[in-house]
Amino acid sequence: MNQTAPPKKPALTPEILVPRLGDYLVERGLISTEQLQSALQQQAVLRKTQEDVPLLGELLVEMGMITRADLETAITEHVLQLRNALQETNRQLEQRVRERTAELEKALEKLAELSQLKANFIANISHELRTPLTHVRGYQDLLLSGDLGELNAEQINALRTMQRSTDRLERLIEDLILFATAERTQLPIQWLPLDLRTLSSEIITQIHAKARDHQHEVQLISPAEVPVVYGDQEKIGWVIYQLLDNAIKFTPPGGKITVELIPDDLHVTVRVSDTGIGIPPNRMGELFEPFHQLDNSPTRKYGGTGLGLSLAQKIIEAHDSSIQVLSELGRGSRFSFALKRKLAPFKEA
Repeated sequence: MNQTAPPKKPALTPEILVPRLGDYLVERGLISTEQLQSALQQQAVLRKTQEDVPLLGELLVEMGMITRADLETAITEHVLQLRNALQETNRQLEQRVRERTAELEKALEKLAELSQLKANFIANISHELRTPLTHVRGYQDLLLSGDLGELNAEQINALRTMQRSTDRLERLIEDLILFATAERTQLPIQWLPLDLRTLSSEIITQIHAKARDHQHEVQLISPAEVPVVYGDQEKIGWVIYQLLDNAIKFTPPGGKITVELIPDDLHVTVRVSDTGIGIPPNRMGELFEPFHQLDNSPTRKYGGTGLGLSLAQKIIEAHDSSIQVLSELGRGSRFSFALKRKLAPFKEA
């Protein structure tokens, strides 16, 4: 049985590794341009009649245009030139990579330095604001107590309005100080047993007046007995307050807001839900950016600094957890985080 022989592969010779050999031979003066063209034409003719066509260098030798010794010498020289050129290119690339790496490292150092300066500035200015604000608060209390003289109803109402504004300013300053602390170092956490049911009730009581002003109902949904978790009571209370404050701001009047406590074998999940305006899907990634608000309009309808959710996430991350968000535009949002029922061995209670 006859078998068709496989096509013959060209022999692996140094010439195969050399690009544009003909041009190199012309540049070296070993052949003329006319000789190169003649050899290329002969090569084209041979391709029409046979499969095994000699390489250009071999054809030049067969046509007597160059000796084999000169061809091999030229190929060797050309290979060395190509190798040297490649090595030089690699050296230049490595140098550029080193330079760019150094530039990036310098830029990162500068960025870290600027971030540190920003955090220090925020902390310093916040502490400077706190002192005169304490004096303002003190004199407001004295005036309202009547120690500085009797006030009429209109004056008392004006002072109470001032007190509410002072409260807002105090919260802003505390937020800035907390943010500066979180930017400069890891937030310190006091790991203590935590009664989430009692804490949530206290926070709802604190924010009740604000919710009432917006015609909202805030409800705690919880089992009668909630397992103890571990965490920093002050900071977790701050997070729950911020989530409720956001829910109140972004829920139209008459909305419903709930704080739900959901225990399982390992955690207790805190879930704050509202029937508010919801969050556009393409803006979800911006929620936890500091000094950033989804309401970028000039009127700033909803107010605030844009620090609340960013700080809340940092606090929850310091508790080895994270805030999860589900939202439907026009239907409401749900923010959840879980706290551990058992303290990890390396944590100090």
